[in-house]
Amino acid sequence: MKLLQLTDIHLTAPGETIGGREPNDNFRKALGHALTHHPDADALVITGDLSDWGDRADYLRLKETISGLSVPVHLCIGNHDERDVFVSVFPDLVDDNGFVQSVLDLPLGQAIFLDTWGANSHAGYYCETRRSWLDERLNETAGPVFLFMHHNPVPTGIAPMDKIMLQDAEEFGNVIEKHRAKIRHIFHGHCHLPLSGSFHGVPFSAPRGTNHAGWPDFANETNLSASDLNECYSVILASETSVMVHLVEYGYQGEVRREGSPDYADWNRLTMVR
Repeated sequence: MKLLQLTDIHLTAPGETIGGREPNDNFRKALGHALTHHPDADALVITGDLSDWGDRADYLRLKETISGLSVPVHLCIGNHDERDVFVSVFPDLVDDNGFVQSVLDLPLGQAIFLDTWGANSHAGYYCETRRSWLDERLNETAGPVFLFMHHNPVPTGIAPMDKIMLQDAEEFGNVIEKHRAKIRHIFHGHCHLPLSGSFHGVPFSAPRGTNHAGWPDFANETNLSASDLNECYSVILASETSVMVHLVEYGYQGEVRREGSPDYADWNRLTMVR
């Protein structure tokens, strides 16, 4: 099974830039690169911060962009989004409690898309109602399950970033631990950093994002830190026994060299490119 994860696309009014980069252009480039190189993907998931300011025009433009793609696209919302505005454009993505949550059958198990949005905050929240919904969905399936969400449930060690992580992470973690035998991986965004680790025994990962990049500035106590690193997305390869996550830096403009054969017998000082 192959899945694609894009995150933090931060759509703006066309022509507006963030960090000197135009989010709409970069989103189109990301889609073009991903679907050209991975047309066999079973699904493409965008894990939040779909719009930079939660403007309805951004969601309308997003809906138009993804409507005709060859790979089905699934959406989570993030702190830069506005849930009510998003729902006005994507009403079919709301659960019975008004949250942007859903379940998707995959060739291997299921994907569950979570809503970690909270009003008037950049931090994430996963309240008792949402936790009960997730617990019920996990009770209903034999797995494996792949969870997609916006906010990071694990502290990064970067003080300003950790102020806006998932605030009720341990309560969320209690649900995760209860079902961890079923949950193969958690995919999130939000941090604009390539991250990996584990949470209550479940592996997680995050790509950098399709527009502006963060930087792990551990000495900064106040501000979030940005950089000019390459834009990227993730390619997820899953089997019955494994999950592999590739970080594809589609914004890289340099040379890609083919350095030689992987066969040991063909390795020698004359033919290997160094």
